[in-house]
Amino acid sequence: MSDHDASQREKLWDLIKDMRFGMFTTRHDNGHLHSRPMTTQNKAIDEDDSLWFFMSRAGDPVHDLEQSEEVNVTYADPGKDAYVSVSGKARLVEDMAVKRRLWSKLNEAYFKDGVDDPDCALVRVRISHANYWDVKASKLVQLWDMARAAVTGEPVKHRGDHGEVRMH
Repeated sequence: MSDHDASQREKLWDLIKDMRFGMFTTRHDNGHLHSRPMTTQNKAIDEDDSLWFFMSRAGDPVHDLEQSEEVNVTYADPGKDAYVSVSGKARLVEDMAVKRRLWSKLNEAYFKDGVDDPDCALVRVRISHANYWDVKASKLVQLWDMARAAVTGEPVKHRGDHGEVRMH
């Protein structure tokens, strides 16, 4: 991985590491896109550029993944004006060592038998690419800039940092 790729990957993780919940989007068998909140389990982007999730084997997301592995996970922190859209391929992983490594006591709220619960599916999303928007200007500066643009007809100047990260 080049230094540029490593810095982009680090930027991506810096944006999403504190956004524990992402909207996990799959394609339902009727062709419609379905999104639901899911908790990202990893503490860093894994070496293989993956995000990890636990979900119910009986739930729609697991069924949807059997039809199409293409997914999107979006993260938002409006308070920090940080937004991330991650696209990749998701699949179930049967690896108890990874499950145990990622498991936390909080997951027992969803899986009563803990990490050994037969309904608990481990899902890996291998990131293919991600887009992010990160506005560093204060809210006051952004409001001033929008008002100025509305009055003058000139474009907004403080749009923030936008980038794309390609993993594979």
